[in-house]
Amino acid sequence: MTTLDIKDLHASVETEDGPKEILRGVNLTVRSGEVHAIMGPNGSGKSTLAYSIAGHPKYTITSGSVTLDGEDILELSVDERARAGLFLAMQYPVEVPGVSVSNFLRSAKTAIDGEAPKLRTWVKDVNQVMERLNMDKEFAQRSVNEGFSGGEKKRHEVAQLELLNPRFAILDETDSGLDIDALRVVSDGVNRYSEQGDRGVLLITHYTRILQYIKPDYVHVFVAGRLAESGGRELADQLEAEGYDKYTRAAVQA
Repeated sequence: MTTLDIKDLHASVETEDGPKEILRGVNLTVRSGEVHAIMGPNGSGKSTLAYSIAGHPKYTITSGSVTLDGEDILELSVDERARAGLFLAMQYPVEVPGVSVSNFLRSAKTAIDGEAPKLRTWVKDVNQVMERLNMDKEFAQRSVNEGFSGGEKKRHEVAQLELLNPRFAILDETDSGLDIDALRVVSDGVNRYSEQGDRGVLLITHYTRILQYIKPDYVHVFVAGRLAESGGRELADQLEAEGYDKYTRAAVQA
């Protein structure tokens, strides 16, 4: 069993007025075979958690630890974290003009595995994944995310997830900007990945809609830079009915 362990994680971001603490002591353990959903209001620090784990230079870890099977990943560079088995699907994927989807995917696979995939097998794998995600084959020749619709960007993120097949996937609001058909397709891709049984998923979202298709083992409420409550699927239903108000009020009073 593989374990991603986050202990008392604090992180800040630089502002005009100096460093601002965003993460205020996050404790969370995600094991292979588990799907964890993190839900919370805007500005609560959910995306900061995702980017801090992945190694975004904008965020400074001030204390705490993140380990993968006991290895301190905070000491690793971004590419080393990817090779160790971490994957981040971004809320706002960036455009990379001049680099085709096909070349991007193959270069990423080569960098992570340490050797280039066999071309014939690779082309077959890419075509199968794109077909399952309802992506036209011509999509592979387009520049990465350039002129992509919101749905196309998210499908491309899930295509990366399926082809790179990391040990742990952090999905930052993968449901944002998706219509109901695209949401089903993207969710199916995430489920194919998680159903392997030895992969872990940390799914960040505002809404319960995606949880109708991706069934979490655990749901966590994230408010004011820390986990406020944890539970099962029923906690997501409670949030849908009651919102985050009682958690935000408690955070203000704390």
